[in-house]
Amino acid sequence: MKLIINTASAPAAIGPYSQAISFGDLVFTSGQLPLDPVTMAFPADDVKAQTRQSLLNVKAVLEQAGASLDTVIKTTCFLGRMEDFAAFNEVYTEFFGDVGAPARSCIQAGKLPKDALVEIEAVAYVKK
Repeated sequence: MKLIINTASAPAAIGPYSQAISFGDLVFTSGQLPLDPVTMAFPADDVKAQTRQSLLNVKAVLEQAGASLDTVIKTTCFLGRMEDFAAFNEVYTEFFGDVGAPARSCIQAGKLPKDALVEIEAVAYVKK
C-alpha cells in the first residue's frame, strides 16, 4: 500500500508533491533542497553547507518512514555547477562512506529550485 511520508524535521514541500512515498518496504524521497526546515532558508551560498543540509533533510524523511541512511540503495544528486563535484563528494562521503555507498547518479542541472546548489533524492528500504 502506498503511504505518504511527512515530517516537520525536513522542509515542507514547496509544490504539489510529498516529502516521500513508501510502498511496501521501499521509500522514495522527493528531491531534498538544502532548506533549513525551521527557517526555510539555505544555510549558505556554499556547496558543502548545502550538501550537508540536503542530506540531513533526506535523513529526516527516511527516518520518518522507518528507513535510514544505512538502508539507502540509490541516490540521484543534482548539482547547480559540476565544478562543485569534488566538494560535494567530500560531504557525501561523510554520510555514506566510500565503501558500500549507494548506487548513484550525479548530474548538473540547468537550474535548481530557489537557485539551490544541490538537490538530493534517495530510494531506501525499511529493515524488517
